[in-house]
Amino acid sequence: IGHQDYRLGGRIIVVEKEDSTLLFQNSGAFIPKTIENVLLQDAPEASYRNPFLVNAMVNLNMMDTIGSGIKKMYQIQSKRFFPLPDYDLTRERVGVKFTGKVLDQEYAKQLATVDNLTLHDIIALDKVQKGQSITEEEADALRKKSLIEGRKNSYIIAADVAKHTEQQAEYMQMRGLDDMHYQSLIIEYLKTFERGRLADFDKMLANKLPQVLDDKQRKNKVRNLLQKMRRDGSVTSENQTWYLKDS
Repeated sequence: IGHQDYRLGGRIIVVEKEDSTLLFQNSGAFIPKTIENVLLQDAPEASYRNPFLVNAMVNLNMMDTIGSGIKKMYQIQSKRFFPLPDYDLTRERVGVKFTGKVLDQEYAKQLATVDNLTLHDIIALDKVQKGQSITEEEADALRKKSLIEGRKNSYIIAADVAKHTEQQAEYMQMRGLDDMHYQSLIIEYLKTFERGRLADFDKMLANKLPQVLDDKQRKNKVRNLLQKMRRDGSVTSENQTWYLKDS
């Protein structure tokens, strides 16, 4: 109510779904521009879209406080080990989804044992868990604390965190899905044996590819890896035999 841009003639939307999520949406651009701006600053916003409404709601005890709602909701969700709020700030509106349950009970319990996690660490780790992108600054901060591994746009929870959260199997599976890992194995094979055929790579990678793939999918995966490596210029082929490009 306090943040709605009433000039746009939109409605405030509140939806409670059966999957224990709440959706809120109001019209108008997000004044602080990004959620990070709100979480990083210690003081509340200096200006509000509807100051008269906001002050009236505070005086009538309809609102808890001014300017700390977003940070407070992040803190509440993280303390309860619920997924953090998901914001949508596109199309001249503000949408947010709250999930009111623990999605992975064991992960939540064990995450509590990891020391020195700030709210910003938890927010960034939450994004990694959800497969969302994180900024270079967030990645650098998590990497310095050995909380994530991998390359840009394909980060995964680090082995040490996976150990604390009993996600060793999930960690290895995620790492296995990193194409760079497979490509390095193919390159090492060609450095050692100078050449190789598709059947050789199929055999080498058979027990390293995700077990959720069937035989046909694993073979297609290997073919696609080799084709990508040829396009990248790291390998070449002749008469169905593969070589390192420099060979």
